[in-house]
Amino acid sequence: CLASVDNPLLAFSLIKRLHSDWPNVIYSDEATENTQALHAGFKEVEQELPGAEDLDGAARALMRLQDVYALSVKGMANGVFQPAGASRPPLYSPGRRVSLSADDCFHVGKVAYDTGDYYHSIAWLEEAVGLFRLSYGSWNPEDRSSLEDALDHLAFSYFMAGNISHALSLSKEFLHYDPSNRRVARNVAKYEKLLETGMAASAGPLRRPNGTRLQSRDAYEELCQRPGGQPSPEQLPRLSCSYETNGSPYLLLQPAKKEVVRIRPYVALYHDFISDAEAETIKELAGPWLQRSVVASGEKQQKAEYRISKSAWLKDTADPVVRVLEQRIAAVTGLDLRPPYAEYLQVVNYGLGGHYEPHFDHATSRKSPLYRMKSGNRIATVMIYLSAVEAGGSTAFIYANFSVPVVKNAALFWWNLRRNGDGDEDTLHAGCPVLAGDKWVANKWIHEHGQEFRRPCSTDPQD
Repeated sequence: CLASVDNPLLAFSLIKRLHSDWPNVIYSDEATENTQALHAGFKEVEQELPGAEDLDGAARALMRLQDVYALSVKGMANGVFQPAGASRPPLYSPGRRVSLSADDCFHVGKVAYDTGDYYHSIAWLEEAVGLFRLSYGSWNPEDRSSLEDALDHLAFSYFMAGNISHALSLSKEFLHYDPSNRRVARNVAKYEKLLETGMAASAGPLRRPNGTRLQSRDAYEELCQRPGGQPSPEQLPRLSCSYETNGSPYLLLQPAKKEVVRIRPYVALYHDFISDAEAETIKELAGPWLQRSVVASGEKQQKAEYRISKSAWLKDTADPVVRVLEQRIAAVTGLDLRPPYAEYLQVVNYGLGGHYEPHFDHATSRKSPLYRMKSGNRIATVMIYLSAVEAGGSTAFIYANFSVPVVKNAALFWWNLRRNGDGDEDTLHAGCPVLAGDKWVANKWIHEHGQEFRRPCSTDPQD
């Protein structure tokens, strides 16, 4: 059962049932015989059930998957993860297809509608209206919305998008089912007047809301849709796979399996870096401490829509497994991880639609909280994949134009700073949304102080 929740549609439906539908059952007329027992049982577990914020977050996650992977809303509602208008194969084919109900689609559209996002509300409410029409007359006790609700919200969405004729026809359809509704009757009169007087502006194509902070959105989404990316011809001869000891006695008997993924920026993937048992231990240690991830904002840290995940920090004293892992990272990188030269191990869980939009790991301002450690900027990143995913979740390097898919138990390494201490712009990277599965990673950020003789400056000041 747990494996099936890898499907984002099933995850959304489960969250919605636990938040909205379960209380409906508890307080329904049919439940009157066992009222007391049901109410008492519900009160016991109520705090652990998903809240309104969880449900709205799950709806936003579906819209994020729709956008980043260019998925068809009709396809998603039918349980198919097919890029819209493309003859490409589905990005993910679940073992058991799960479709969304009219009420499910209405809720996703309503979340967009409530934030004035009519691009998404129209697509999802159109689907809701279509499904409600098919089932009109049959009552589903789990539904909290109706065809009339969907028509009402869709009509106003079209009005706000400038499509008055669509708003008019949907409002008239609404009045067919509820002829006594004065508000909608007034809307019909207003829409007719606008069309008669020619004051209705012609509706242009609906544009997706553009996140102002994400100027490289198209490149990011293209990389998420096609994991991999070809290296340039001049880089190909210099890419290699090798067994590495890095001059460390620790690696003599079991060398690291290193794959050089790119030269500029330098990115290497160490296969089988961690065992299944070690990965599970780290996930278990972090589990009770997971909290919503934050991002640096000036001198403070705060939650943000562009980073959706949960994270926890583990000291090397938390468990022998963490200490052994830190020794292995030090051996492979040749860097000094002793305090305060590196941060604690950060364990991150990306659930339904979890992602992290393009960002740098190193600080781009001296006011960043990273400098509080008084050990300089982040010189390098080691990111360990603690789990596999069924689809999505790649690490995309935007300016360098390549992405690395999730490889269970492997560790991805790159330099954030050039040898002269400047940030490397080519390391702008992103965690693509998880399309299916549960993505766990562990991050180790190493700072520049303490590495002066381990990664010295070169003779070229620009290097």
